[in-house]
Amino acid sequence: MASTMSETSPHTAVRVPYRDLLSFTARLFRDRDVPAARADAAAAALLYGDLHGLGSHGLANLCRLYLPLLESGRCDPAAEPVALRDTGPAVLLDARNALGLWAATEAMELATKKAVAYGVGLVSVRGGTHFGCAGHHAALAAERGMIGVVASNCGGQRIARPPGGAVAVLGTNPLSVAAPALPDRPFVLDMSTTVVPTGRVRAAARAGTAIPEGWLADDTGAPVTDPAAFDRGDAHLRWLGGDAHTGAYKGFGLAVAVEVLTAALAGAALGPAPDALGGDGRPHGSDDDIGYLVLAIAPDTLRPAGAFTVSVRTLFAALADCPPVPGADPVRYPGWLEAERAARHRADGVPLAADVYRDLVVAGFGR
Repeated sequence: MASTMSETSPHTAVRVPYRDLLSFTARLFRDRDVPAARADAAAAALLYGDLHGLGSHGLANLCRLYLPLLESGRCDPAAEPVALRDTGPAVLLDARNALGLWAATEAMELATKKAVAYGVGLVSVRGGTHFGCAGHHAALAAERGMIGVVASNCGGQRIARPPGGAVAVLGTNPLSVAAPALPDRPFVLDMSTTVVPTGRVRAAARAGTAIPEGWLADDTGAPVTDPAAFDRGDAHLRWLGGDAHTGAYKGFGLAVAVEVLTAALAGAALGPAPDALGGDGRPHGSDDDIGYLVLAIAPDTLRPAGAFTVSVRTLFAALADCPPVPGADPVRYPGWLEAERAARHRADGVPLAADVYRDLVVAGFGR
């Protein structure tokens, strides 16, 4: 397993062949009793983050989140999800604390099968665990020529406060929408409803680098640029939109919408619940019993075959052809730059932060 040091701004990273990382990660999951095919699916879901340049949701979480979940018993490696109700196009699924990395993938595979038969496929999931990048699972629908929508709450973990609130009651509540676009450049929107996910803050803290103003604020609303302040409880995450007068209620509203579509619909743990109100303003609770919304839409059931493809190619070509202002980079839609990074990293190796690479070596990478 060859690796090379590569200078990637702003820090030195270790470049490692993608296939080596994939096989190693799958082996670690198999060693913890995850069935082989599901271990492979989980490894692919986790590596999606690093491959596409979204390292905060990639291998940085392997030894810090996923392996401890399995080893503690909070995640059942042998769990078999159960359909509690199946109406045809819609399914209510209990994931039974399965590893979310593969459980969300299988939920999307089920949703796309339903979409082939009914035009839409909706899988509402309770009993989930952290599933990595929402975009990975949504993009599975796009690969099949469909529109994919994936959202998740954070179970009973409360990370962010309502605008003007003194207690954390919601998670970062990610949302992803994916669709076919231009060849080899799918549209993949993958976002938290806070300005950034907690993973990016913690990655900066591990690297010892300051973060931009606007990510965190203290109790007075003043910006905080020390990322370690988040886990010390001295700062909290801000919503998309910033302050109330610049649009924070949009990010907050999206987070509440995700809570309704995921936890309330599936019957999973709610972030905003009476037991959340006893918090002291800092993150609290645990990310157990997460709810997912997994939706696939088959456009060709609504329009003549090929018509949707013509429409999206026209749409995304026009976006890509939009002239930039002088000195700016070309206009790109969500998913374009990530697809370019993925192609580059498959060819040249996946860059890993030095601390992430050290974690893998301790876990046995290279042996």
